Formats: sequence, C-alpha cells, structure tokens
Amino acid sequence: TWKWVVGPMFLYLCERLVRFWRSQQKVVITKVVIHPFKTIELQMMKKGFRMEVGQYIFVKCPAVSKLEWHPFTLTSAPEEDYFSIHVRIVGDWTEGLFNACGCDKQEFQEAWKLPKIAVDGPFGTASEDVFSYETVMLVGAGIGVTPFASVLKSVWYKYCHDATNLKLKKIYFYWLCRDTQAFEWFADLLQSLEAQMQERNNAEFLSYNIYLTGWDESQATHFAVHHEEEKDVITGLKQKTLYGRPNWENEFKTIAGQHPGSRIGVFLCGPEGLADTLNKQSISNSEADPRGVHFIFNKENF
Repeated sequence: TWKWVVGPMFLYLCERLVRFWRSQQKVVITKVVIHPFKTIELQMMKKGFRMEVGQYIFVKCPAVSKLEWHPFTLTSAPEEDYFSIHVRIVGDWTEGLFNACGCDKQEFQEAWKLPKIAVDGPFGTASEDVFSYETVMLVGAGIGVTPFASVLKSVWYKYCHDATNLKLKKIYFYWLCRDTQAFEWFADLLQSLEAQMQERNNAEFLSYNIYLTGWDESQATHFAVHHEEEKDVITGLKQKTLYGRPNWENEFKTIAGQHPGSRIGVFLCGPEGLADTLNKQSISNSEADPRGVHFIFNKENF
C-alpha cells in the first residue's frame, strides 16, 4: 500500500510548498473602489503575476483571519497593468475585509493603512477557451457574471489593437439576475462597451440580453410603461431589460440559424440546474453532419 501512497503524497506536498511560496509574495493594493450595494473592487499588483481571462485566485487577509482563504474570480483583463476582484459584502469575512480597507469610514484612506493581502493563483477555468471560437454564447447567473467582465474587457482591448487577427467575431451575452442590485458595477462596463462599439460602427459585435428573474408581474408592468424610452430605466443601456427566464430552445435555434456550419462555444458560470439545461440544448441543437452547426458546452458551477 505504501508504494501507492508515497507518490501522491509527495506530489501533494510539492504542490502545497509551491502554493505557500506564492502566497508569501508581496501584494500591493493600488486602489479600492466602493460600488453600490456594498460591493468593493480591489485593484492589486504582484511581481510576476500573469493571468488569462476568466481565471480566479485565492485571497487571504491576515487582518481578518490568519487561516481563511477565499476564492474570487478576476474581473480585470490580462492587458491591464493590475489585477482586480469584486467582493460583495455578504458575510463575516467579507465584512471584515470591508472594514479593514477603511470602506466604513468617510475620510480618504492612506495607502499604507490598507491591510496586507496574500494571493495564491491564478487558477484556470473553462472561460480561457473563449478566443478559440468565432461565435460564443456567454451565460452568467447572478454573481456568475464576474468571469465575463474579464472576457469582455479583454475582447475590447484585442479588438481595439488588432481587430483583424481576432478570431472571435460575434458574442451573445446573457445575464440572469434575481434583482437589480447586481446591475450597478457591471452595467457601467456594458455601457462603455456599447458606446465604443457604436463609435466604431460595429454595434452588432456584442449582442446582450439581461433578464430579471425574481420580479413579479406587477413590478415588470410598472417598468414596462417606460419601455419606449431610448435607454432602459434600470441599467441605462439601449438594450431593454427582460423579465422572467429566457426560452433557451428558441435562443439556440435562432443562433444556429444565423451561424450555419459553425462551432459555437457556450460558456456558463452559474448553478448546476442551468448547466444541465444548456448542456441538453447544446446537444439537441448540434447537427450530426460534421459540416453542420455544433454547440460546444463549457461550464463553471458555483
């Protein structure tokens, strides 16, 4: 038995030593941004840090807890000179981080007063393959939208600097939320992308749909009165917010009809139930003919 145990144990110890060494490297918090609904953005720098889109890191704040590590998806793009995470204040540890960063104070916080942060990672996810397709469907549920912030930022940087060599030609983005609280910081990014795409006369590059799944009919009716206005009253975007859940069968059939003979990447960051639905639709809407349309499903569950 010991022969079967020694090998894996040796590899495990090596991996733990590498992680410990990486976690001891100095991390500098360059900026703390407070977003609405108690969401903070930490912008950080670390020597030798390299990331790809959609990856995540483990974060430890000794001022809050000397032992706890928590995973957070990176919301910055590889092209930026810093890496960032968005933290929603929903528990004791995140509340402690909120206070340690001085976000509970009104006065300006000096950089040297910010807490020490240890970072381990980054670690890969399925979202890294998004640039391997000409057409992609990005589906985020609630806070599962965070990896796609990194994807959309990186797409924009690549599009601006070398659009001719960018294989990705079309993005279908779906965001499902129970309420409007999660819209604030991400809607700003979508507004920026929307405006810049229109300036370059390529508004069709990004097609997005935002769904409010937790609203009842009376709430939806109230905002439907403003449906004819130029911009959505909730997000400030030209694309109107939709209510309820998407009809995935219709969405897949529509996209398949618009891109015949293509390999379409389907990327999800959301719950297991939604993953099962999208996986079934990807299979049923893919053609048996190798020259036909094929949906390739990739998931990241939480």
